[in-house]
Amino acid sequence: MIFRFSFFISCLIIFSLNIQIMDAQHKAAYQLFDTDGNSVEYGELLKSAAEADVIFFGEFHDNPICHWLQYELLTDLFNEFGERLVFGGEFFEADDQMKIDEYFADIVSQNNFENEARFWNNYKTDYKRMVEFAKSNGIPFVATNVPRRYANLVFRQGVDALDQLSEEAFSYMADIPFEVDFELRSYQMMMEMAHGERAKNFVYAQAIKDVTMAHFINKNLNEDQVFYHINGTFHTKYDEGIIWYLKRMRPELNILNIGSILVGDASEWDDENQGFADFILAIPENMSRSY
Repeated sequence: MIFRFSFFISCLIIFSLNIQIMDAQHKAAYQLFDTDGNSVEYGELLKSAAEADVIFFGEFHDNPICHWLQYELLTDLFNEFGERLVFGGEFFEADDQMKIDEYFADIVSQNNFENEARFWNNYKTDYKRMVEFAKSNGIPFVATNVPRRYANLVFRQGVDALDQLSEEAFSYMADIPFEVDFELRSYQMMMEMAHGERAKNFVYAQAIKDVTMAHFINKNLNEDQVFYHINGTFHTKYDEGIIWYLKRMRPELNILNIGSILVGDASEWDDENQGFADFILAIPENMSRSY
C-alpha cells in the first residue's frame, strides 16, 4: 500500500514537472490584444481592417516582428481590396515621391532608384520587400513624411523659421501655419523629455511630421480607396499625432489604429496600455533587433 502511494506521488511530481517544462518551452514571440486588454487572434484584426478607410500600423523601426506582421497584413489587405489599396509610410520623405513614381512605372531601374532615393539604414532588411510587393502588384506608394531637414530646421530655430522656405519646399509639407495641441499626452511626454527653451521646438518638429503625414494621406485617399500606412508607434499612440490631424481633415473616416509595445512577457496584459490603440501588438522587450 505504501509502495502504491509513493508511486502515485512520484507520478504526480513528474507530471507537474513536465507541465512546468512545457510552459517554460512556450515563449510567445508576440501577442495581439484589443484596446481593453483582451487577447485576440490575427483574424479579428484583419476583419476590422476590412471595414476601415485608413489602417495605421505603429511600429518600432528596428523590430523584426513588426516588419513581419506588416508584410503579412499588406498581402492580406491586397487580397481583400485589390486595386482599391493605397500604401504609404513614414520611411520615405515627400521629396522622394517622384523617384518612387518613376521606379514603380519602370521608367528608372531598381539600381538607379536605390542609389538615388534616401533610404533609412534598414530599408533593405525591413521595408524593401513591402515596397517591392506594392510595385509588383500595382499598389500606389505614397511618401508621407516631411523632409527631415525641415523638421530639423523647426527644432533648431522654431516653427517661424519655415517662413524663409521656397514655394517648392512648401509642396513637401502640410499647409503652414498648423495647429499644435500641447495638451496631447504624447506631446506632453515630449515636453517632459526635452525641458529647457527648445522643448516647444521639439514638439513642433514632431508635429510637422505628424501633420504632414496626415496631409499626404488625406491628399492621396480618394473615395472607395483604403490607405495602409506604416509609421513609428509614437506618431499614432492613443489616436494622437497623425490620427489627431487626420480626424480634423476628414472626420468621417473610419480609422483603425494598430500600436506596438515592448513588454517583459508578451502574454501578460498591463492595464496601463488600455486605449493605446485599437489593436496592440505586444512584443518581448528582448526580441532581436534588425539594427
